[in-house]
Amino acid sequence: MSDKYLSVTALTRYIKYKLDNDKYLQDVYLKGEISNFKAHTRGHFYFTLKDDTSRINAIMFSFNASKLKFMPEDGMKVLVKGKISVFESTGNYQIYVSDMLEDGVGNLHIAFEQLKKKLGDEGLFDPKYKKEIPKIPMRVGIVTASTGAAVKDILSTIKRRFPICKTILFPCLVQGELAKDDIVKKLDIADNYNLDVIILGRGGGSIEDLWPFNEEVVARKVFSCKTPIISGVGHQIDFTICDFVADKRAETPTGAAERAVPVLTDLLLEIDNYKIRYLNSVKRILDNNKLRLKKLTDSYVLKNPLSMYEIKEQKLDNLIDKFNTCMNAILYKNKSKLEIVLNSIVFKEPTILYEDKMKKTNHLIEKLEILNPLSALKRGYSIVKKDNKCISNINDINKDDMLDVTISNGILNVKVVNIK
Repeated sequence: MSDKYLSVTALTRYIKYKLDNDKYLQDVYLKGEISNFKAHTRGHFYFTLKDDTSRINAIMFSFNASKLKFMPEDGMKVLVKGKISVFESTGNYQIYVSDMLEDGVGNLHIAFEQLKKKLGDEGLFDPKYKKEIPKIPMRVGIVTASTGAAVKDILSTIKRRFPICKTILFPCLVQGELAKDDIVKKLDIADNYNLDVIILGRGGGSIEDLWPFNEEVVARKVFSCKTPIISGVGHQIDFTICDFVADKRAETPTGAAERAVPVLTDLLLEIDNYKIRYLNSVKRILDNNKLRLKKLTDSYVLKNPLSMYEIKEQKLDNLIDKFNTCMNAILYKNKSKLEIVLNSIVFKEPTILYEDKMKKTNHLIEKLEILNPLSALKRGYSIVKKDNKCISNINDINKDDMLDVTISNGILNVKVVNIK
């Protein structure tokens, strides 16, 4: 009776035989979008080819892959040629690609670049908005899925590096349509939880898997948070919009944990170094002050305090002597001047000086009297003026001119009748 039953291997081989001998499946031409792309170290390419509703596993061996003029990547739309067969170990059917052409960039990549440009133009990536990550955080929030390798890696890394730090998990969806709203909600809660830093992360995956971290609403929430945020999404080659908006980007969730907390032993060593430097500095200051104190205590002034007083006393005596000498010189000079004045003729015979001055004055008066034109008028002379100007030449007057003739006791107004 058991002869009716086939083994799984036998069935898989039968299906593989059928597919391999179906002429319609030997040259298949497909178009779709690459997802979950992986380049093996041996040169083979493994990926998924998908459209809106279906997907198929694909492999391109190195002897065909080496002929490509471009490097395939997630989200790239391509045209492939190959054959359909079954991989016996898993029973999955897949396409073995022999040739591949680019068919434009995938829609998700276009949306990624468009949002990246939009937010970049708004300044959300500007370094001036990046907040400093605290050097010694004591409360770290983790926004990621509650299960999976990412949260384990983050928690184990923090515990290993900085076990005195408190970690608080805010579990959220990291994949699917509902993930973006859940991430925003959990970030809002964490931002009001009095944390030093927040780690936002998840493990690697395709561009579709990581897409919630490329949503605009998530990016704007990361930018608006008051708490510094470290983004650790995917693997080293993965980049999301959150990476550009966050205050710090890490290649992986583990890297995010390493950037969030220091190594406790390194801090302790640094503290010890500071202690040594501090003690050396204090010792150096004390030694310098001791040396200064010794110089002071050994100084001549402190050992002979009266010597300073004696020196000042001597200087004061010298100054007093100089002052007295100067004052005596001034007094002597002024006394000599006074004696000269007192011995002068002005003080001894003041009338002589007066008489001399009177003689000189009278002599000047006599000279003035001689030169006085009025004196000449008394002797019979006159002054003739025409139009208030003195006439000294007969040619300056004409017949019938009116003249003013000044004599000793008045002025005559005369008319010229005749000129001789």
